Amino acid sequence: MKIVHVADTHLGLSAFNRVDPKTGMNLREQLIYDNFLAAIDRIIDLHPDALVHAGDLFHQVKPKTRAYTTALDALGRLRDAGIPVLMVAGNHSMAKTRYTASPFEVLERAGYRANDLYIAHHNRYRRVELDDVVFHLIPNMLLPEGYRAAFEEIEFSSGTDVLVTHGLASVLSDRRLRTVAEHELDATILSDRFDYIALGHFHDQVQVTDNAWYSGSLEYCNYGEISDTKGGLVVDLASGEVRHVDLPHTPMINLGRINCDGLSAREVVDGILDAVDRAGKGIYQAICQITLDGIRRETLRALDQKPLAEVRSRVLDLKLQALTIDDPSRILYEDSLVGLDYVAEFKHFVEMEHLAPGDEEFVKKTGTDVLRTVIARHKEGENAAE
Repeated sequence: MKIVHVADTHLGLSAFNRVDPKTGMNLREQLIYDNFLAAIDRIIDLHPDALVHAGDLFHQVKPKTRAYTTALDALGRLRDAGIPVLMVAGNHSMAKTRYTASPFEVLERAGYRANDLYIAHHNRYRRVELDDVVFHLIPNMLLPEGYRAAFEEIEFSSGTDVLVTHGLASVLSDRRLRTVAEHELDATILSDRFDYIALGHFHDQVQVTDNAWYSGSLEYCNYGEISDTKGGLVVDLASGEVRHVDLPHTPMINLGRINCDGLSAREVVDGILDAVDRAGKGIYQAICQITLDGIRRETLRALDQKPLAEVRSRVLDLKLQALTIDDPSRILYEDSLVGLDYVAEFKHFVEMEHLAPGDEEFVKKTGTDVLRTVIARHKEGENAAE
């Protein structure tokens, strides 16, 4: 059996305050929908026996209407092509209380035949048999111990067993995304008894054990992913071969680094414009970043935005990453808050205040507890109409 493995499509994600003139929708959000449907068409052209989605189909637990219609459009195309879909809920789109309806109930009730769509959500393990392959679907769990309880329900077959789940492999614990309900997957869960393990949550495409892979996200969700590999994986379960497949997505381009030591604000702007010119037409509707190394804060504040306005009209976003002389910490000038690690930013702010050791630890703990509670409530209560 040949499967395609994807994850972290985050339908409904918006950013950058750009509007699509045709639809009136946030341009970033519109491009994600368009790219997702184009990716589905590309997957259909590959003629897999099944599509596996390892979580975070939607960006939020109460998806926007357009996110729903895009997902339903994609599932209809796959159904017409005779390609079944196996999917788990990720931490972004999981119901975080027993009183919250799962967005996947909408998809399940949309009239698809039982052999078209298989989804595991609401903290429940699901076993699916397709031909001689058994898929074990474990969604993102509300509590870490939920993974172990689900794993103990598994009965391995005499044929091929595939695990599909969402979480952070323990070998990547130093690369936490620090998002709500992010749980570690230990070696017991990532058992070598599975013939293949399809993982979601980590946005880079990477192999974590002999049989376990993250497909990575389809899109760049924040600037920290600028070096990540995006796309999907084609997996031949008979031979064990795993290969990368390019799928449509909005490019993120590193325009390089400018040594700003001794440069005036005008010279810095000229350097930015030169870097953009070197990139050519490839920057159209791309997400672009350039690093301003050794710039002074007063120079950063004095940058003339008028020459940059024309560039910003061509790209989806132009980010100036400033490494200032007077503060070596990274600054994303006019940065989007999408993907910002609020907890880390708060801790850094407290450290810069040079409080007494006891006070610093108290403020850090109290503040981070409050922030995590607020973030969790915000994620749970995002309005579907937004």
